[in-house]
Amino acid sequence: MSVRVLFFASVKDAVGCAALDLDLETPASVSDLVDLVAARSGERARIALTAESVRVALNQELQNGPCVINDGDEVGFLPPVTGG
Repeated sequence: MSVRVLFFASVKDAVGCAALDLDLETPASVSDLVDLVAARSGERARIALTAESVRVALNQELQNGPCVINDGDEVGFLPPVTGG
């Protein structure tokens, strides 16, 4: 199955890009997705993606627990943002 993955702010820096289109086995979890991204981008990416403060959005809705990723879904990794 194909999914679009978006990375923001410090997570984008750790992964090295703003977005990836990836193929995953069905069924897939966020943990499966993190493993695939880390395999491509390295341990720094895994640390950023699994940080306690990073939120996961599935199809633009924030998730509060484990979720199943389906074909065509969009998954976003959003760290806390500050600004001034």
